[in-house]
Amino acid sequence: MAFGIKRAELDRWKREVEEGNIAFLTHYWIDERFPGCSTVTKVGCSDLEKLKLWGKQYGLRPEWLDLRGNYPHFDLFGERQKSILKAEKLLEQVERLEKK
Repeated sequence: MAFGIKRAELDRWKREVEEGNIAFLTHYWIDERFPGCSTVTKVGCSDLEKLKLWGKQYGLRPEWLDLRGNYPHFDLFGERQKSILKAEKLLEQVERLEKK
C-alpha cells in the first residue's frame, strides 16, 4: 500500500521513467514481508539496460527488477535504500517522510 506522495510527484516519476531517465520516487509503504521498513524508493527507467547498469553499481541484481506494469523499477528498502539515496544525493526523499 503506497501513500504519502502527491499526484504531481507520481506523474513526474512516471514521465521520467517513460523518457528513459533514471527516476526516484520515495513514499510510505507498509508490507508485512519487510518488518521495520516504512518507506520504499522506486528507482525506475524504461531503458532496461540503463536501469540494470545503474543497479549494478550498487550491487542490485537484474532479477530483482519489478517488471510488472509499464514502469520497470527496483524497490529499495532499509539501509540499502538510505545508502543509495545518500550516494545519489537524494537522501532528503526519505528524511522528509521520517520527520512527519
